[in-house]
Amino acid sequence: MMRASHKRPGFVAALLHRLAGLALAVFLPMHFWALSSALNGADFLDRFLKATNTPLVKIAEGGIVVALALHLALGLRVLAIEFLPMHERTRVAISVCLAAAFAVGVLFALNVV
Repeated sequence: MMRASHKRPGFVAALLHRLAGLALAVFLPMHFWALSSALNGADFLDRFLKATNTPLVKIAEGGIVVALALHLALGLRVLAIEFLPMHERTRVAISVCLAAAFAVGVLFALNVV
C-alpha cells in the first residue's frame, strides 16, 4: 500500500535519482577494472573489448548512459530546488529531466553522441 506522499512527483524523482545513482555505483568499479586492464597490455585490452562486444552489453551501455543522464538531470533539479525559487514547478522540472535523459539515450543508440 502506497502512502499519499509516495504518489507525489517529487518522491518518484527522488527514487529515480537514487536508483540511477545505484546503477552508476555498480557500473563504476567494472569500468575502472576495464580501464586498468589496459595496464596489462594492448592484447589484454583488445581481448576484453572483444568479449564485451555483444548485444546484451550494448543494451547495458545504453542503459547506463540513460542512468548517467538521468542522475545528472535530477541532480541539477535538486540543486535548483535548493538554490532557486522553483518549488511550484515540480512536474515540469521532472518532465524536462526525464526527456533530457531519454534524449541522450536515443542519441547514444543512434551513435550520434
